[in-house]
Amino acid sequence: MSQDAKLGILVGGGPAPGINSVIGAATIRAELAGTPIVGITNGFEQIMAGDVSGAMELTAAGVSRIHFRGGSILGTARANPTKDPALLDRCIESLERLGVSQLITIGGDDTAYSAMRLAERSAGRVRVVHAPKTIDNDLDLPPWVDTFGFQTARHNGVEIVSNLMTDAKTTGRWYFVVAMGRKAGHLALGIGKAAGATITLIPEEFDERVRLTEIVDTLVGSVIKRRRNGRRDGVAVIAEGVVLSLDPSELDELEDVERDEHGHVRIAEVDIGHILKVKVRERLAELGIKTTIVAKNVGYELRCADPIPVDMEYTRDLGYCAAKYLISGGSGVMITMQAGHFVPVPFGEMLDPDTGRTAVRVVDVHSTRYAIARRYMLRVRRDDFDDPDELAALADAAGLSVEGFRAMFEPVVANEPPALDLHVASADAPPAPDGRTG
Repeated sequence: MSQDAKLGILVGGGPAPGINSVIGAATIRAELAGTPIVGITNGFEQIMAGDVSGAMELTAAGVSRIHFRGGSILGTARANPTKDPALLDRCIESLERLGVSQLITIGGDDTAYSAMRLAERSAGRVRVVHAPKTIDNDLDLPPWVDTFGFQTARHNGVEIVSNLMTDAKTTGRWYFVVAMGRKAGHLALGIGKAAGATITLIPEEFDERVRLTEIVDTLVGSVIKRRRNGRRDGVAVIAEGVVLSLDPSELDELEDVERDEHGHVRIAEVDIGHILKVKVRERLAELGIKTTIVAKNVGYELRCADPIPVDMEYTRDLGYCAAKYLISGGSGVMITMQAGHFVPVPFGEMLDPDTGRTAVRVVDVHSTRYAIARRYMLRVRRDDFDDPDELAALADAAGLSVEGFRAMFEPVVANEPPALDLHVASADAPPAPDGRTG
């Protein structure tokens, strides 16, 4: 490989804390090897149009402190060069005009897929590696490996929810907090569980197609159970991807809603927080319950936050390994750090065999982690219907007969996971005081 061959860096998808840290670490490592670095602005958007005017030289001196900063000095875009082979060819031609024969892409599942197709199409003319980035934490890595940006987004999300919880208690209102997570509920669950939110809803807990009434009644049940315990306030954290679990016939907004370059519904165009606020308020009014509900979307506040130290360190590792792997002659992998060690994941292993697209990691609703989260949520549960006194108290809080409460709320516990069993090893261990296993 010629020492004159340049290394390019581009960012795709939505912002995430730590992008600049990857750019900085990769630039410094490449410069130490004598490799010139080109920053490509706005993802694939310009180069797939044959426009290289936005490219910029990156130097160690220029990036030495950018790892403290959120956002992306190279910008980002959701442009999709895989829609047409001609677009991929134009990307390759643009990179060659810039003298770039090695490319680091930084992004989520869609950018990873674009990186893979670009590497295949170039047939060795451009070697490509990908650094996994998304606050959604949904790239198909081992369960213990986060995508960068997730921890910072969760940290900031918890601070926001903590403040809202105090406001809710002070004013006697409910907040419906919508967190990002188009395909998976990792961020919503991470925020809700850490903050101790009243209830968290994620798409994984529902069937592939769920009726809006099921989601509404789940939230209504939480409000009623809170009232039964003498509280008028609460905070529900809701993953935006719940929208995509709904039957589209129930949401006329999905018919004409804008889609991005990868064909995904722009969930921001569907105000799920407002929809649920209106529907829950209507349902409560039918029961004679008046409650103030405020819908709050916390997505955009989290994406460009300055990274916390765990993400700064993590992304410096990723950037270093991405540059060194390319300079050493490598290509066609996603760069990961697993248990403190560099592990390259071949592009082919990222694919879902059923869809042919990048595989998505969803929340395991059968895990102990999720079961514990559910146990701390205040929501109508299956065992509420087994306790006559509790059932009567809940029905009274809802202004319903016991039979009416059963008819309205038993359907919402149909998909409730089984009670948590920690598999106590000793046969002589005493049972839990209430006889339950979870």
